Amino acid sequence: MKERETFSSRLGFILISAGCAIGLGNVWRFPYVVGQYGGAIFVLIYLIFLAALGLPIMTMEFSVGRASGKSITEAFKTLEPKGSKWHVFGYFALAGNYLLMMFYTTIAGWMLAYCVKMLRGEFIHATPEAVGTTFAALTADPVQMVFWTVLVIVLCFGVCSLGFKNGIEKITKWMMVCLLIIMLALCVRAVTLPGAAEGISFYLKPDLQKFLDAGVANVIFAAMGQAFFTLSVGIGSMAVFGSYQTKERTLLGEAAYITVLDTFVAMVSGLIIFPACFAYGVSPDQGPSLIFVTLPNVFGAMPYGNIWGALFFVFMSFAALSTVIAIFQNIIAYAGDSFGWSRKKSVLINIVLVIVLSLPCVLGFNVWSAFTPLGPGSTVLDLEDFIVSNNLLPIGSLIYCLFCVTRYGWGYDSFLAECNTGKGLKLARWLRPYLAYALPAVILYIFIQGYIVKFFV
Repeated sequence: MKERETFSSRLGFILISAGCAIGLGNVWRFPYVVGQYGGAIFVLIYLIFLAALGLPIMTMEFSVGRASGKSITEAFKTLEPKGSKWHVFGYFALAGNYLLMMFYTTIAGWMLAYCVKMLRGEFIHATPEAVGTTFAALTADPVQMVFWTVLVIVLCFGVCSLGFKNGIEKITKWMMVCLLIIMLALCVRAVTLPGAAEGISFYLKPDLQKFLDAGVANVIFAAMGQAFFTLSVGIGSMAVFGSYQTKERTLLGEAAYITVLDTFVAMVSGLIIFPACFAYGVSPDQGPSLIFVTLPNVFGAMPYGNIWGALFFVFMSFAALSTVIAIFQNIIAYAGDSFGWSRKKSVLINIVLVIVLSLPCVLGFNVWSAFTPLGPGSTVLDLEDFIVSNNLLPIGSLIYCLFCVTRYGWGYDSFLAECNTGKGLKLARWLRPYLAYALPAVILYIFIQGYIVKFFV
């Protein structure tokens, strides 16, 4: 059997794993909820939950991946006790990876489209109505939507086809370094705009009144949810990178670096968005309208706005494409481990498969727009996102947790030995009661509360 490749450097592992974790939620949701729920007060609560929730589960995913040296489905088969059925979850996790790509490739396509629109100066001195119409026209055109989605799929599978070290690791490292440089340049530009101080104050100044007005329980759940979902844990997207990692460093330490990098990107995104919005008198929003309507208005009014806007969408494209490449690698690793397919064969088959699977999301904005699965105004994308975010991620995280800490699964001793192998930060044995009882209870709470918020509030 061919020996599994490993990362050529520790930096490669950290940057690629961070690239998978860093997604659009870092930019279009995190800054808004920080400003809405009390600034620095919310950030403090978020950081506590990030350490208590996201970090342990990411460490568990990495440990399962590294100990098995396999992709999602084969990892559980390798580590589970004989006769147990933990490996069945691997197929749900794999389905989650495909489902995520069924809508995430469409959003990544929007980012590429807006890079071009910004460079062409389409938003310079455009009215707010015209900016809003541009996004509506893009989503309403099935030809444009298919083109940009297919371009993302072909580009990212093209990177994967070059190999793990020479393609995925090398190109994702380059993208992540560029992403960080572009972010810092945009941050410097934003905080030096006239009137930027008001935006910084709105974003980060501790505001006890906002915290109390929003409701303590609501703020805690928002912080908990953001900390949980920001790291993309639960469907094995991190585990696959653990399978390519060497035994030189402890996995809790590596997960901590990735968590810090993910948080840094989220925090700096707010230092780009709020100062710029307040400087030009534009009310900040969240979700797609922030990225595709609000910010183009800001860049359209800014000197050299087409350049700054293009840089912003390059940054957003790199954040989206790094996630797509990471998930595609997960899918390719599964085909190689389970069927013995070559990388080339897996890439060619999955290009076609993912393009076909992406069409419902693409057409849900235009040809199939009458289909509103989650109520008026909802789309196929909303349904697919709900299945992944509100179901597969929390349930998957719960299964990883129970697999690693109970004697019915891999077991706490085995998990701890793998997690703590190497130099670096080690997980304490005395944390087992928290990981075995409190953490699963919190994940269940997030899962149930997610349904309550979605359908009953």
